[in-house]
Amino acid sequence: MRVIADLHIHSRYSRATSANMNIQEIASFSQIKGLTLIGTGDFTHPKWLSELKESLEDAYGIGLYKPVDAPRSQVWFMITGEVSTVFAFNGESKKVHHVILTPSIEVAEQINDRLSKYGDLGVDGRPTLNMSAAHLVEEVMEVSKDNMVFPAHAWTPWFSIFGAFSGFDRMEDCYQDMIKYIYALETGLSSNPPMNWRLSALDRFTLLSNSDSHSAWPWRIGREANLFEIERLTYKNIVDSIRGKDANILKLTIETDPAYGKYHWTGHRACGVSMPPEEAIKLGNRCPICHKRLTKGVEQRVEELADRPYGFRPPNSPGYVHLLPLSEVISAVIGANSPNSQKVWNIYNALIARFGNEYAVLMDASFDEIARVTNPLIAEAVIRVREGRVKVIPGYDGVYGQIIIFPEKGLGVARESGEEGEVDKEFSRRRRTEKAGQRSLSDFF
Repeated sequence: MRVIADLHIHSRYSRATSANMNIQEIASFSQIKGLTLIGTGDFTHPKWLSELKESLEDAYGIGLYKPVDAPRSQVWFMITGEVSTVFAFNGESKKVHHVILTPSIEVAEQINDRLSKYGDLGVDGRPTLNMSAAHLVEEVMEVSKDNMVFPAHAWTPWFSIFGAFSGFDRMEDCYQDMIKYIYALETGLSSNPPMNWRLSALDRFTLLSNSDSHSAWPWRIGREANLFEIERLTYKNIVDSIRGKDANILKLTIETDPAYGKYHWTGHRACGVSMPPEEAIKLGNRCPICHKRLTKGVEQRVEELADRPYGFRPPNSPGYVHLLPLSEVISAVIGANSPNSQKVWNIYNALIARFGNEYAVLMDASFDEIARVTNPLIAEAVIRVREGRVKVIPGYDGVYGQIIIFPEKGLGVARESGEEGEVDKEFSRRRRTEKAGQRSLSDFF
């Protein structure tokens, strides 16, 4: 059974999140996307947990839930949440986000009883807790050994385990003696497996990719996910496969190109300046325009901690593929101002009607099949994305990267000509080192 899972999203009770993030909306767009399993997010929030009780049921006793009003939905829900821990370590303030997976609403309630002592759970769907990361894991695992905790978006500059501004250099420093309960880390939008494979210290951890979505739109939810090939879908089987880092079950992670993430390169948004690590280092990490401190990108942070060359792959590691949201691909090809434009939706809906869901288009449909529904240009764009033959101008300092699908045709979003040469060099370097790692989807099945 093929299961595509996005285990980290947020409800409308988190800051800067769509007001439409309810179970019905999440289930509907998850099915359109092609997700089999979606996290609920935010189980620590009292109002959201109350809604989960009313909206979901574990009718099959497998630790996963179906919507009460849509029991035949193809989408299952896992009870999940994200919390922020703020604590001192060696005289420095550390701020780290963590994802929590739990097998039931009842266990979630027990976790909340413990965590409520360290912060107001009702303030935000992702609460801030005045406790160390190790203490968090201890509290969660004392409730049930079936729970799982792992660091969220591990490399973003703020609020992450390896963050440039308040993170750590080692997993062990963050989780202390509770590291024995940490089996995975979430790579985040701005990093991918090849970047994490450069750190030998991470070899024993399973690399997970999730969307961290704040809306249910298909260009957000499921933009990163995990593909399992599993005999029976249960909470235990999913968690056990993560703990075991079993590449026969967790086949691959679905990644956006890390350059598409908001913090891939080092830069300064206010001045419109971005650059790869070597350029930032030459400038002393200072903006060449205003001379303020640059926001250190994920690629530069990985470079600081890496002990292996780019292109190294540990044996028996799950694979990965780079995809981009179908709405973004269509938008780039037709020159729409937004993936939410009616022109994009018309094409998108026609493809979903024909192939069933977005992943089926992005991963399985042939050129000829897509062209018959739309046109050869969009079909070619989808195939180029699938085969990793697109360029992405790297994101930086909170600005998403930009897609370049047909630079030879002048289609897709391009940056001003003065910066294109650096992008071309970066693209060529990545393709040389990633060709061996990003295999065809058919290689996994």
